[in-house]
Amino acid sequence: MIKGFKDLEVYQTSYGLALKIHQITREFPKYETYETGSQIRRSALSIALNIAEGYGKKRSSKDFKRFLAMALGSCNEIQVLLDFIKDLGYIEDIVYKQLIREYEILGRRIYTLMDKWQ
Repeated sequence: MIKGFKDLEVYQTSYGLALKIHQITREFPKYETYETGSQIRRSALSIALNIAEGYGKKRSSKDFKRFLAMALGSCNEIQVLLDFIKDLGYIEDIVYKQLIREYEILGRRIYTLMDKWQ
């Protein structure tokens, strides 16, 4: 039974992935701390934040879906940023492929939740 946003699988997954992204960016070159590192951390965390904020407005299906759409947008943004940091050589290919896969799955789950929420 869902008692709050923390019970939503999409929230749990997005929060866990945001932690992974944060850990990965700790290994970035110092000059990327406030550039790409900051952007990818903010994008990753915004997914969980939008799910949580939207759930708080769940009485309005339209509002909740709007926040889920923003979470989905951030999920897509992360995939672009993962391409970018892979091409810069900041993450190994195997880590990149796993994260891309996880974000693709998360995006599909967010979309499904948007589609089915009444």
